[in-house]
Amino acid sequence: MTLPDEGRLRRRRRRLVAIAFAFPALALNLLVIAGPAVSSLYYAWTDWNGFSAPSFTGLDNARRLIEDATFWNALGHNLIWLVLFLTVPMAMGLVGAFMLSRVRRGASLFRVIFFIPYVIASVVNAQIWKSLLDPATGIAAQLDRIGITWLNDVYFFGDSNLSLYSVAFVDNWHFWGFLVVLFLAAMQSVDPSLFEAARIDGAGPFREFWHITLPGIRATLMFALMIISLGALLAFDYSFALTAGGPAGSSDLVSLLVNRTAFTALEPGYASFMALVISLLGGVLLVIFHFIRRNEDTR
Repeated sequence: MTLPDEGRLRRRRRRLVAIAFAFPALALNLLVIAGPAVSSLYYAWTDWNGFSAPSFTGLDNARRLIEDATFWNALGHNLIWLVLFLTVPMAMGLVGAFMLSRVRRGASLFRVIFFIPYVIASVVNAQIWKSLLDPATGIAAQLDRIGITWLNDVYFFGDSNLSLYSVAFVDNWHFWGFLVVLFLAAMQSVDPSLFEAARIDGAGPFREFWHITLPGIRATLMFALMIISLGALLAFDYSFALTAGGPAGSSDLVSLLVNRTAFTALEPGYASFMALVISLLGGVLLVIFHFIRRNEDTR
């Protein structure tokens, strides 16, 4: 056998070994993700209770969705969630990362402190804030003991005007540290000579941030905007753990509605159609970000 043939066999063997190692993960994804996703495309057009045989109903689920006020209420909350998370944690993450980028001592400690809420389980974070914001035993009660009463009878998770924003506040508290670490890593890759030149020209911190830092981390910003936009459509855990969508649907999200429809109302066919609509909206967002990114790359 010639030497080129031996090299070809070694490459083929390495490729087979790599496929063998990747196969369990691929099989698990096909079983747990791809399989249910494909099957839901069929169930979305059926009337199915999860037990009996599904019956094909065509566009009935679409007609029902158009007239479903509960769905549009939940989708409106998702859009509010999207606006909140595209502004508040993004701004906090950028400012926090920019300030941290100027710290010379203890920067690693601050990164860990910022990142801790992100790695704590959602139910644990939710329970902590449920206790802190409880008007009977939380911060309000402690302030009341020293004569500060302005939080008395404020029910953050029980008031329909506050519940959605209170849940978003808790989710933001858990999430913004991740953005700090993400943006900080991107900022540290920006050429330091650009900042030195800006300082020589008399630029202050704000001008450095606006004219050097932001353009230098544009790709990371686009990535953050994309994951936040998709996450806003899929938000579930904090709303479920803190309010379960209440009171009176004031903090309801589409993911909660899909869960209730499928497992409480036993209408997984209709729930699959709602999930399909959200998937399509996510696909539209991905296409938009793709075109924006392509236009940025061609500049």
